[in-house]
Amino acid sequence: MDTKALVTLLAIVNPLACVPFFIHYTQGFSPELRRRTIMVSSFSAFVVIATSALLGLKLLEFFSISLASFQVGGGMLLLTSSLAMLNAQPAEAKSAQSELDDHSVRTSVAVVPLTIPLLTGPATMSTVVIYAEKAKTFWQLGTLVGYGVIIGIATALCFSLAQPIARVLGKTGINVMTRLMGLILAALAVEVMADGLQKLFPALAR
Repeated sequence: MDTKALVTLLAIVNPLACVPFFIHYTQGFSPELRRRTIMVSSFSAFVVIATSALLGLKLLEFFSISLASFQVGGGMLLLTSSLAMLNAQPAEAKSAQSELDDHSVRTSVAVVPLTIPLLTGPATMSTVVIYAEKAKTFWQLGTLVGYGVIIGIATALCFSLAQPIARVLGKTGINVMTRLMGLILAALAVEVMADGLQKLFPALAR
């Protein structure tokens, strides 16, 4: 398992871009509650990635969906996410906007919406499944799960440093970082779609 999977996941999850959302959702939280929110969000992100890596392919088999079709669909989803990021929004932010003022959601912000869908939404899950199929050995699959640990640590680090990051980068700096990650993600999305289309239509590979 090469580092491309890790770069892709970091680009999609992009915890740095979620810092403003973390600050918004945790306004008025005590330091202890804020620390707990960070721990739960980070662990939940790891759980989503690990579950997608270990069980995602079995779910595809259950629903009789070919990986090639899933790659094309997942690639389109990644491309959509990258376009949102190029507009300086987190990859999964669009579906979370309607939840901003939902009081019931705010009581469990660590999981919803911080983890799902802001950090690890459908684009993240589909990407993990695609790379899980490419894992030929148990070690490679374990490495993919290990990338989930790295994502969790990166999330915890960004959220723990939320206030200093916001002060140093400012809104403009975070927007620039989000757009850069979106550009990288767009290129990776095209590659994923091309691979799936070649499997669906072998003539394209000639």
